[in-house]
Amino acid sequence: MRLILVRHGRTTSNVGFLLDTAAPGADLDETGREQAAGLIERLAGYPIEAVYTSNLVRTQQTAAPLARERGLPLTVLPGLREVSAGDDEMSPDSTRYIGTMIAWREGDLAARVPGGESATEFMARFDAAIGEVAAAGHAVAMVVSHGAALRTWATVSVPGFDEALGKGHFGNTGVLVVDGEPGHWEFRSLDGVLTYEGVEFEPDPIDASPQYSRD
Repeated sequence: MRLILVRHGRTTSNVGFLLDTAAPGADLDETGREQAAGLIERLAGYPIEAVYTSNLVRTQQTAAPLARERGLPLTVLPGLREVSAGDDEMSPDSTRYIGTMIAWREGDLAARVPGGESATEFMARFDAAIGEVAAAGHAVAMVVSHGAALRTWATVSVPGFDEALGKGHFGNTGVLVVDGEPGHWEFRSLDGVLTYEGVEFEPDPIDASPQYSRD
């Protein structure tokens, strides 16, 4: 099958650099709604048969314009939610969150922000959600999720993603296209990678976090 994995549009929490990972989460802001509407044209060439989102409202708001234009229902899978910030939820200080992902990358899969989840726990629930999408039998499905969640999962599960992303980050409504099946995903394309060269403000802490690898 083909999976079209999309990060949600921009929210006020993104602008405020807040660790907004719990449901229901912030709404899309005006720019985010424009980004969501833009997916209709950007994904016009894909015969999408189903649309899946996390249980955070920003993913549902991002998927809604395209789903409405295609006449497709939204299926909410809580397993697609963002990597939990635990006790640091809604904090502007991402030090422990980023530190946890550094630890994951270095092989400490049990590391977590207090009150949050480990790498093992995150991958188990995200893999289960993707498995549910794949088991539904669609040829092409759209999945709208979150920056750290998509980066973490794709770095582990999609050979070539890490190299394609490079030193950039998965921008709002960034799109990753993969083909295959659970355990055997092949990288096809990545659109919406942003870099911070020449930018004078700090990046979204969720997307600034290092990429995780099981290796």
